[in-house]
Amino acid sequence: MSETLLDVKGMACPLPVLRANRALRALEPGARLRVLATDRAAVGDFQAYCRETGHALLAFSEEGGVYSFVIRKKAQP
Repeated sequence: MSETLLDVKGMACPLPVLRANRALRALEPGARLRVLATDRAAVGDFQAYCRETGHALLAFSEEGGVYSFVIRKKAQP
């Protein structure tokens, strides 16, 4: 399955999550979104966001101050 990339490096909380939410709304259920962020607060923000919305946080990593999150959009009810 293809993956959409969203680069929000340099943006501060809450913009990374808000931009990811907008991007996910445009994707089909089950699609993947990779988010690249530099805001350290994004770690907790994306964990909470996925827990609250039902989207799946599939992967999280950090390299050189850039955080990468892979989110799978939830299936429609």
